[in-house]
Parts: sequence; C-alpha cells; structure tokens
Amino acid sequence: MKKRVVVTGVGAITPAGKTAYETWCNVKEGKSCVGHITLFDASNMPVKIAAEVKDFDPLQFMDKKEARRIDRFIQFAIGAAEEAIKMSGLTITEENADKIGVGIGSGIGGLSSLEDSHKTLLERGPLKISPFFIPSIIINMASGLVSIKYGAKGPNFSTVTACATSSHSLGMAYRTIQYGDADVMICGGAEAAITPLSIAGFASMRALSTRNDDPLTASRPYDLDRDGFVMGEGAGILVIEELEHARKRNAKILCEIKGFGQSGDAFHISAPSEDGDGPIRVMENALKDAGLKPEDIGYINTHGTATPAGDKVETIAIKKVFGEKIPPVSSTKSEIGHLLGAAGAVEGIVTMYAIQEGILPPTINLKTLDPGCDLDVIPNEARKMDVKYALSNSFGFGGTNACMVFSRYEE
Repeated sequence: MKKRVVVTGVGAITPAGKTAYETWCNVKEGKSCVGHITLFDASNMPVKIAAEVKDFDPLQFMDKKEARRIDRFIQFAIGAAEEAIKMSGLTITEENADKIGVGIGSGIGGLSSLEDSHKTLLERGPLKISPFFIPSIIINMASGLVSIKYGAKGPNFSTVTACATSSHSLGMAYRTIQYGDADVMICGGAEAAITPLSIAGFASMRALSTRNDDPLTASRPYDLDRDGFVMGEGAGILVIEELEHARKRNAKILCEIKGFGQSGDAFHISAPSEDGDGPIRVMENALKDAGLKPEDIGYINTHGTATPAGDKVETIAIKKVFGEKIPPVSSTKSEIGHLLGAAGAVEGIVTMYAIQEGILPPTINLKTLDPGCDLDVIPNEARKMDVKYALSNSFGFGGTNACMVFSRYEE
C-alpha cells in the first residue's frame, strides 16, 4: 500500500498577492495582474509588460544583511515557505529534523544577480565581485536557506525542469514521503526572471505577448488572438506530509495529493509535438498513479500559456485522454502570467482552493475562443462546482512534462 500524502500548509508570493489566500481570491475574481515593467527600464525592449510582485519587502522575512546577499527568487522562496510552515503548525526539533526535508526548485535561478555581477565585472573588475555572488544565483540555495532557517535536516534537493519545475518538485517530494525517506517535505518553486536579459531572450524566441498597449488583456489563453505568454514572478510553497504523521500532530489537512505523472516529448527544444504525445502520457501516468479513471476528474488547471501552438496541443491531449467526458478547464496564467519555475506550485495551490471552496477559477481575457481550443475553458467568470479530484498540468522547454492529481481529503 502506498503511503497517503496530504497538504497541511501553503504559502505564496505572486503578482496576485503576498499570501496564498490573497492570491487565490484575486485569481478566482478574475483580476488581471499584468502591467508595464517597473523593475528595470524597458523602454527599448520589444516587450514592455510583465506580471510583477508589487511592493515586495524582503525585510518582512529576513534582515538587511541577508536580503542584500541573496537573489530575489530566494527571497520569494523564504517568504512563501514561512507562510506555509506557519499555516501547517509544523515545529521542527532535533528529534524530528532528519525526517523533514526541503525540495524547492527554480527554472532559471538568480538571473538578476548574474546580470548585475557581470556588469560589475566589466566596469570595476574581478576583485569587486561579491563572495556571495555564487550562493546568490545557484538554484538549490532556495532549498538550502529554507533548510538552514528552520533546521530541516531531511532530504534537500532542487528540481530544474523549466516551466514544469515546481510540479516536479511537488511530485518528487510526494514520492520521497511515499518511499519513507521523509515524513514531511517543504516543497515548491520560486522564480524572479523579469530582467533585461530574460525578457530580451524570450522576446527573441517570439514566446512573449507584445500587447504592450493593453497589458491587462495581454495574457489570453485559448483566445483566437493570443500572441504569447506574459512573464510573471513569485513563489509557491506547500508543506506536504504522510497522513498518519499529520493525524498524530492534529494538523489541519487541506487536501490530499493523489497522484503524480511524468513524461518526456523527445521532440524539440521548445515546441510541443503536434500530436500531444507527451502531455497525453503524462496525464495518463498521473491518473494511473492515482488509481483513477478520466471520468473521475472534475477540473483541470491547464498549462495554458497562451502560446499559439501550446494551447492547441494541450487541447488535443486533453481530448485524447478524456474522450467524451472532458471536465471544465482553465488557465490561471490569464490572471497572473507565467511564473516559469514557480508556476506549477502556485497553480497547485489554486487547484487545492478550487476543490476546497467548490469554485473553479476562470480563464479571463477570452473574447473569441480559438476553434482549435474548443474546451469548456470557464470563460471570464468563476464557476461554482463541486469537485473531488482535479489535475494540474505543467510542461517545460526540452519536452519535460509533469502532472499532479489533487483530491478532497476524506478519512
């Protein structure tokens, strides 16, 4: 028998809010969080819009000295982890520390610190590079610093699978608990890639929306007039634990993780295969792991980036897997943009709240549904609907795919 794994705490810092619940409320209300870039001067950029975390103060979670030494993506991770751990009521002691682990990933890592330090190198020379430069940019330092802050001595790892990163983080943490290597995992993803080099690079790939004059409606998954994704930033962290461990400490159980699937496209560095092979298999694998049939699923939080090819391929895959019984789907990237390595965890949190409250978040900015995306995408307004099981899809460059199955918790 597989060990049951439940969620006991969540934390998020996103363009939609500084907490998980604030993020959920703004997402379900269909609030667009996209605006003009303020983190740097984007006047000479082909893309001038993004979904930024506004008025973020890292000093809420750390002192000035630490804040100066670490990249923004690590600051986000620490802040979201603090909320998740507090919500869970988890206390880490010398007695239980080696069974509590951390698994926080990032798709890109400390790019802002890298750009700033490279500028320092060119302008002021190598002796002016901070000794904290390397620790500030490497992806596993988010996990490392959360582990150090709370004394978690169990498994400590970071996944890096582009836009599937934090779904893989959740899945690997889920398996870690099932195999008995930990009782509790603090897991998810963080990203802070709204930087000149990142925006220029994604724009060069023609992956980003160029709707600079109308940022609020720029992120429009499934719309016939969509033209790419909108860059977002932030972090999503979950505290997940073995069911009996949670029961013994009388933790409030928010939902259950029922299954996890993985697959690879083996097709292209950035484009999905037209037949949807990888997404089909990842959803099938997740359902198999959960012991569920397609008709059991009541909602899918899709990858839904608003790229012309991606939305169509995911639609093809969903039709293939679910046949005549396709559940409602939505892309919450329409509200908060694409958080890259943090997307899967934040969308997992949104999916959890959707199950809890019986409210399915909308896909906003939908004016004309693309005939190639002819699903029930919950257009523009949230929908009340009781759901027991839901999927959350994440697909990344390099053809990497992850799918999580969330469930209402029942004894």
